[in-house]
Amino acid sequence: MHLSPDQIIYWQMGFLKLNATIVFTWLVMSVLVLGSILITRKLSINLKRSRWQNLLEVVVITINKQIEEVGLSQPQRYLGFLGSLFLFIVLSALGTTIPGFEPPTGSLSTTAALALCVLVAVPLFGIQEKGIGGYLSSYTKPTIIMLPFNIISEVSRTLALAVRLFGNMMSGAMIIAILLTIAPFLFPIVMTLLGLLTGIVQAYIFFVLATVYIAAATRTQQTAT
Repeated sequence: MHLSPDQIIYWQMGFLKLNATIVFTWLVMSVLVLGSILITRKLSINLKRSRWQNLLEVVVITINKQIEEVGLSQPQRYLGFLGSLFLFIVLSALGTTIPGFEPPTGSLSTTAALALCVLVAVPLFGIQEKGIGGYLSSYTKPTIIMLPFNIISEVSRTLALAVRLFGNMMSGAMIIAILLTIAPFLFPIVMTLLGLLTGIVQAYIFFVLATVYIAAATRTQQTAT
C-alpha cells in the first residue's frame, strides 16, 4: 500500500524520476485542455446546441455565480483561474473511479503547487484592482504593527490550503486501501463513492477559499456614508 502517488516510479535515471504524480497531473491537464478545445470549437448561439455545450454553459454559469456570491463583482475576470483550479481538483477526484488512476491531489507536491498558485494570484489580482501602492498599503492596516502578522497570514493560509486538500485526499485513499485488504468487494465500492463525494467537496472548499482570498485582496476601501 502506498501513501502517495510520489512513491510509484515509472522511470528513473539518476536523480531524475517520472512518478505517478507527474504522469497523472499531465494526464488531467491534457484532458482539460483537449476537452475545452473539442467542446468550444463548434459553439452555437441558436437554441439547438450540443449536450457538451449545454454542460459547459451550466459549469461556467455556476462557477460565475459562486464567484459573484463570494464578493467579486466581475466574476469573468477570475473565471479562468478559479475555474481551472476547481475543474482540476474535480477531475482528479472523478478519476479515482477508474482502475489504476492515481489522483495527483493525493501528493503534497501537487496540493502545494495549487496553493502556491493561489499565493501568487492573490497579490496579482490585488495589484490589478488597487494598484501596487494601494495593495501594499493593505498590509499595514489598521496600523504598521500589523505588517509582519499580515505577511505571516499570507504564508500560513497557503500552507493550510495545501495540507487541507492533501490530508483529505490522502486519507480517503488510505481508507479504501485498508478496506480492500479486509473486504475486497463491497466496502471498496462504497468508499470509492464516498471518496468521490469528498473530492468534489474539497474542490469546492478550495475554490471558495481561493475566491475569498482574492476578494479580500481586491476589495477597495469604502467610505462610510
